[in-house]
Amino acid sequence: MDIEELRTFVEVADAGGVSPAARRLGVSKSIVSRRLARLEAELGVQLLARTTRGAALTEAGATFRDYAAKVCAEIDIARETILPAGDLCGRLRIAAPLSFGPTHFAPVLADMARLYPQLHIHTCYSDRFVDLIAEGYDCAIRVGYLKDSNLVARRVGPIYGRFVASPDYIDANGSPETPEELVAHQALMQGTEAWQLMDGDRIITVHPQGRFKADNGTALIAAATAGLGIAYLPDGLTQPYLASGALVPVMTNYPPPPAGVYVVRPPGQHPARKIRVLTEMLIECFAHTPPPSGATSV
Repeated sequence: MDIEELRTFVEVADAGGVSPAARRLGVSKSIVSRRLARLEAELGVQLLARTTRGAALTEAGATFRDYAAKVCAEIDIARETILPAGDLCGRLRIAAPLSFGPTHFAPVLADMARLYPQLHIHTCYSDRFVDLIAEGYDCAIRVGYLKDSNLVARRVGPIYGRFVASPDYIDANGSPETPEELVAHQALMQGTEAWQLMDGDRIITVHPQGRFKADNGTALIAAATAGLGIAYLPDGLTQPYLASGALVPVMTNYPPPPAGVYVVRPPGQHPARKIRVLTEMLIECFAHTPPPSGATSV
């Protein structure tokens, strides 16, 4: 039984169709279809029922999928074990944020690809929340405050950020000095998130309101510089605007509480060595990145 056929079947089962699985694997749809046909012929059972919307697991396919996934995982571990010390191979599929990823994480991933020429790195940059298991990612790099989940997370470094607004907005609306005053202002947000502030050692949670929302940090910066409201954003995005005076810090007496950058992965006893290497490289990167002057660790 061919391992690539098993891996392809697992991808189709998880992706829900041949086309999305082909994109994940980086091969044509015809190659995926041929691998599935060979696997079903060898087993003598139908694993997938093709529909107009994609492919659904048959009863036999649902049972076989879990065994096939375990075999693929064990083979990956075995390959890593017998590789020469330090070598990595196979594919590493990563989800990373669009607002921060291309500038802060892409150089680390490029360095990883240079160091390990047998490793195939596929990264999706998006600010939407990616379901690692359903969409077939090995891991994700996430920024901010992690919610409780069944994923395994490792903190790799801090992110520095603050509340900002444009001078025009402050001139027109005043600068909030307390959490109660902050709630009365227009907030620029990604969704319906709560904002946390620190009053000494005490954390205060507020629920800001605003008419401008975007799932991308760069879009929120554009809104902030246009004078539409107050935003909470990483200094990696706002620093040039703070330096030029296009944005100014607000609520400096109530900074956000610490957060960070995390590598998260689906649950399992032993993370793949390629994920461990990526994690170590990110930790090393952040260890040599000093915080901007006057910044708050978030």
